Amino acid sequence: MKIIVPMAGRGSRLRPHTLTVPKPLIPVAGKPIVHRLVEDIAKVLNQPIDEIAFILGDPAFFGDEIVESLEALAKSLNAKASIYRQDQPLGTGHAIMSAKVSLSGPAVVAYADTLIKADFKLDKDADAVIWTKKVANPEAFGVVNLNEKNEIIELVEKPKEFVSDQAVIGIYYFKDIAVLKEKLEEVLDENLMHGGEYQINDGIKKMMAEDRVFKTGTVDEWMDCGNKNVTVETNGRMLNFLHKDGEKLISDSVKITNSEITEPCYIGENVELVNAKIGPNVSVGDGTKITNSEIKNSLIQTFAEVKNAKLDNAMIGNFAKFDGNFTQISIGDYSTLE
Repeated sequence: MKIIVPMAGRGSRLRPHTLTVPKPLIPVAGKPIVHRLVEDIAKVLNQPIDEIAFILGDPAFFGDEIVESLEALAKSLNAKASIYRQDQPLGTGHAIMSAKVSLSGPAVVAYADTLIKADFKLDKDADAVIWTKKVANPEAFGVVNLNEKNEIIELVEKPKEFVSDQAVIGIYYFKDIAVLKEKLEEVLDENLMHGGEYQINDGIKKMMAEDRVFKTGTVDEWMDCGNKNVTVETNGRMLNFLHKDGEKLISDSVKITNSEITEPCYIGENVELVNAKIGPNVSVGDGTKITNSEIKNSLIQTFAEVKNAKLDNAMIGNFAKFDGNFTQISIGDYSTLE
């Protein structure tokens, strides 16, 4: 089994946080989004992973340190890491084809801006499985249209009339991804573009036109990391899941002086808390110092300094310094507010 992970985009909706850190590498509950996603997919598959192909963008942005972290992630799952580059931002289909050397055999394609919780078995008799989540407002999503056999016969983007309440979340299984590769090659050869991009859906539609069997795999939880607000919300949801599972979230090296922590919280290595109230639903990265502050429902990255603050729904980047009484903020790496 292979996992194909396109992650070349720069994450404009999460700026300023993604000016220096690619969105898939932003930590949620103390671990980068892409690490959590790949590990959770591996749990669902419950079978050996032979290769993980990461599709990155500009080497100036996705540099050696990021490559090393992804190679370490693959190694932790006893898999080979393959690194590919998407030289132009030409869409999801183009991103997958940037890894065409690895496109053979059974594989999962997963876009690295979402997190899941799921427990289901893949239908290996199907030619493909599209992972979905039941939603209350399907008109806001791309959804699947099912026949009487519960097979997917159509993908419908933001339907004005009800088609189904199963939204496509951006994770796909292919019994042989070489078939998708063949269809995406046709998409590129025909220059079939939408908004200047080649889309995976056009390759999938070509597969459906040949009566390939598509089934759904329904996830229990689908958590977006597309912008600041939803990323902070996802951080809180993930902390609650991990806390209920009994995972250790607070490092033994935390220095606590006249402070209290309301769980669930993730507190990293060598964090200092002085006259602080932290939580619930707060993640604090390694080496951060928080003084004279109350913080809840927030995500603070590494080596930041926060003082005299009362924060709710905040996201603070690496090495940032904040001193003030704002209640909703989003400041990026190396920023200073005093």
